[in-house]
Amino acid sequence: MTVGYAGVRVLVLGATGFVGRWVARRLTQEGAAVICGVRNVDAMQAIGHAYGFATTIVPVDLLRPESVAMLIDSYRPAVTFNLAGYGVDRSEQDVATFWRINAELVGQLGDLVQRYVPSEHWPGQRLVHTGSALEYGPIGGPLPEDAAAAPTTLYGITKLAGTLSLGVSSAVTARLFTVYGPGEHDGRLLPSLLHAQRTGQCVPLSDGRQQRDFTYIEDVAEGLLRLGRQPATPGGVVNLATGRLCSVREFAETTATVLGIPTSRLAFGSLPWRADEMPHGAVDVKKLRQTLGWVPSTSVADGVARTASFSRP
Repeated sequence: MTVGYAGVRVLVLGATGFVGRWVARRLTQEGAAVICGVRNVDAMQAIGHAYGFATTIVPVDLLRPESVAMLIDSYRPAVTFNLAGYGVDRSEQDVATFWRINAELVGQLGDLVQRYVPSEHWPGQRLVHTGSALEYGPIGGPLPEDAAAAPTTLYGITKLAGTLSLGVSSAVTARLFTVYGPGEHDGRLLPSLLHAQRTGQCVPLSDGRQQRDFTYIEDVAEGLLRLGRQPATPGGVVNLATGRLCSVREFAETTATVLGIPTSRLAFGSLPWRADEMPHGAVDVKKLRQTLGWVPSTSVADGVARTASFSRP
């Protein structure tokens, strides 16, 4: 597993989110001195208690550049993990906030972390930023990192702008695909299936033909930490995924088997495809394998079982 974070000062932005909380948790397990810059201190305290970790919690307003600069200048982290994003929740619709959080903030962080030498001897990245599969857009076929991106959603467009802003910074962008596990937002596929297990209700689904690279959340957190320890490079982009496609139908049926849900309660075809569905071929993970000698390996069945049995401390 990951080594090299013990005693290292690490800043995590977006730590109240799904991926962010798991990265903060994993860093504390490695012995890092973790600072979580958050908007809602009470929410972060509750998450830390529920997930069994403790960090330094500092309020920050990511919409205000001066608030972000004050946080970075005050704590001078050896490495910053940016898990903040806007627009994953479909209720988030403010155009100016899309651009500020997904694009301008990323470029600002890239500039800020270059302004000083960390007190720790830190050979790794100064910034680990999470990108998105939606940066590629519906280009079809395999997805290597050097594919000609053509995003069509505002989320994908602004996330790509953030990634491109890091071209000269000591930073890496990890593009995430379909991440699942404990802590997902209600209404997503796995939480809906878990709800059905508890209630005995049917699950309305599309026909399930969509192909996705389902990656378990703890593998994602592990991959982000491993990427952070790599020698600093300017503006690198890496696909963080399994490299294996699985249809939504197969994921749902596997989950039903693990959870003991009768397949008759999986109502395939009762929902249309979403307008923002992005068809794609296999995700190219050669760069991840070459960089780390590692790729996420948790199977869907194992990831679902671990999610179902996850007990918050």
